[in-house]
Amino acid sequence: MQDNLSDDRPSFVTHLECSETAERLPADKLAGLSAAGKPLLVRYDLAAVARALSRDKLRDRAPDMWRYREFLPVRRTENIVSLGETMTPLVAAPASAAAAGGSALMVKDEGRLPTGSFKSRGLCVAVSMAKELGLRRIAMPTAGNAGAALAAYCARAGIEAFVLVPDDAPETTISEIAIHGARVYRVDGNITELGPLVEAGREQASWFNLSTLKEPYRVEGKKTMGLELAEQGNWTLPDVIFYPTGGGTGIIGMWKAFAELEAIGWIGPERPRMVAVQSRTCAPIVRAFEEGTEGAVPWKGGHTNVPGLRVPWTVGDRLILRTIRESKGFAIAIDDGEVEPARAAMARADGIHVSPEGAATYVAYRKALAEGRIGTSDRAVLFNCASGLKYGMPPVTARLDRFRPIDYCALVR
Repeated sequence: MQDNLSDDRPSFVTHLECSETAERLPADKLAGLSAAGKPLLVRYDLAAVARALSRDKLRDRAPDMWRYREFLPVRRTENIVSLGETMTPLVAAPASAAAAGGSALMVKDEGRLPTGSFKSRGLCVAVSMAKELGLRRIAMPTAGNAGAALAAYCARAGIEAFVLVPDDAPETTISEIAIHGARVYRVDGNITELGPLVEAGREQASWFNLSTLKEPYRVEGKKTMGLELAEQGNWTLPDVIFYPTGGGTGIIGMWKAFAELEAIGWIGPERPRMVAVQSRTCAPIVRAFEEGTEGAVPWKGGHTNVPGLRVPWTVGDRLILRTIRESKGFAIAIDDGEVEPARAAMARADGIHVSPEGAATYVAYRKALAEGRIGTSDRAVLFNCASGLKYGMPPVTARLDRFRPIDYCALVR
């Protein structure tokens, strides 16, 4: 089996492109947003990729994220910063599907990645490119998991990391950032409000701002979710994908992956309906979708009990909305109060311990079925973006006294 981290492979990157104006920028140079203030996307010579790589060749490679090297921007093997990014499983959830009135439900369990969340994908590639481009200091705002992934990969790469987190970020992920040696600071505000603080410190602190979609490489790492889905489905895609949408890098990346796979002839034009899932109390994408606008307006306040959905606005708003509409999908808001019961229901019914964000997609799936927005036989994939072990769980208070008689019949009643 071929080792994806030691074998040299050709690179097919041609240039960077503004997602709004199609302005072309040279590859292999440090870049943030385009001149139009919009995200840049990495472009490839896909005809050359098609000639260099086949699905048969792909099967001979180790089952990790870097099997897709030809679709990724890192040119030199020695610059890959890896912690063992395995392909994540698609886990069937038949009992949860039946309880919701559906029949074909799968969970893409991203909690199996090195830092326990799908943020490993984007930060793995972004930090690898930071190493390739000679960066020595990086900063970002985070709701939690992205900062933990940044800290881990920067530690591996020998790059300084500075992370700003909202006061209400999960304590486990704040500590996870710190244990990897990053400098982490709590701030009174949400992730959108923290972004300008990181940007303002660029010149004085000499750090690079790695905020969501403000550089072109995190989306390339997240793109591998779409590549994996296609391969795991034997190059057939599901009917609908429910994705917890904060910054939206993953929904953009998967859509890009599907287009690239079609361009090289590995899949046809059929696409999943892409569904952006947000909280009713922080739903800028849902509001924009329902109002028919091309971009989103920042959501005032934006508090939600689902940490990864505490994103009142994202610079990728237009890309997310374009993806949803091109896919004939939709954006849907769920109630926070349904999330923890849904999380417990999936754990009890199918043994799948999802994060709150993953549970939010199950709530959205149930709601979409009840409203007739998807069919009962639709093959649906829910993205569980992090391990449930990172979040709070029910307290256990029941006790047995081993020095007293135990009524075992009472235990099983």
